[in-house]
Amino acid sequence: MFDIFSDSSVNLPDGLVKQYGIGVIPYSYVMNGEVYTTYDPAVPFDTLARKFYDSLRAGNEAKTSLVGEETFREAIEPSLKAGRDVFLITIASNISGTFAEAKKAQAKLAALYPDRKIIVKDSENASLGQGLLVLHVARLREGGADIAACEAWFDENCYKLNSYLTVDDLKYLRKSGRVNAILAFAGNLLGIKPLIRASGDVPASLVMYDKERGRRRSLASIMKAFDEYADLPQETVAIAHADCEEDAHALEAQLKERGVKEVIIEYYDICTAAHVGPGTLALFFLGKDRRTYAAEKKHNK
Repeated sequence: MFDIFSDSSVNLPDGLVKQYGIGVIPYSYVMNGEVYTTYDPAVPFDTLARKFYDSLRAGNEAKTSLVGEETFREAIEPSLKAGRDVFLITIASNISGTFAEAKKAQAKLAALYPDRKIIVKDSENASLGQGLLVLHVARLREGGADIAACEAWFDENCYKLNSYLTVDDLKYLRKSGRVNAILAFAGNLLGIKPLIRASGDVPASLVMYDKERGRRRSLASIMKAFDEYADLPQETVAIAHADCEEDAHALEAQLKERGVKEVIIEYYDICTAAHVGPGTLALFFLGKDRRTYAAEKKHNK
């Protein structure tokens, strides 16, 4: 028997977290001198998310912090004490130092519990890209797979989890250092919407791979990426939206037309949304191995 954990970038809806018994370890953020949590099992996530996005739209800035080693140890040690193994999946190591902190916790706990397995994986992703990986592992466990089989599946499919997103306002990317101030200013004037994806680099990062003028074209480009890179038939696809639910449901309708059986829709997780801002829309699905992107890029140089 083993328990599954992830940091709150996992972004799975509350119902799925409870259904599969996933341990969610929250980040925190500071806004106007106050410290807030990005996840609270006692509070519906959409309530936390709406408050957060309203604050951003009001002009407030959020500064997020990683999940530290001690927090990880406190979260997973009870499972080890109870004689259960642990499978922990974190946000991409190129996005946050959280993975490094989790590995520190793993090393210390392994010395204390030598008979227990503690698996710590870099999702090479974020938000529901990370979340779908966690969900697949949880469903494998539900079907009777042991921790070794789940690890083998993860290693085989981690880079097949594709993530595509577009933002509504470039200022948040500018603040995070992903675009410069001149590009952000000009882009907002011209209605330029960047298109971003999880890269195929090892370790992976979020990269801007294209741009479109206008919201409708940017959303169409996300669906174009799905048509090009998704495995069909597709069982489960996820959409994260930063308080733009209408766009998320429009995307859902197109996915259903393509035969997708399950579409998970959730507010974009607070930790990464602080860097992309309200209006961001992201699509996550299993498909082409992203490492081929990096290989194609090198080939075309």
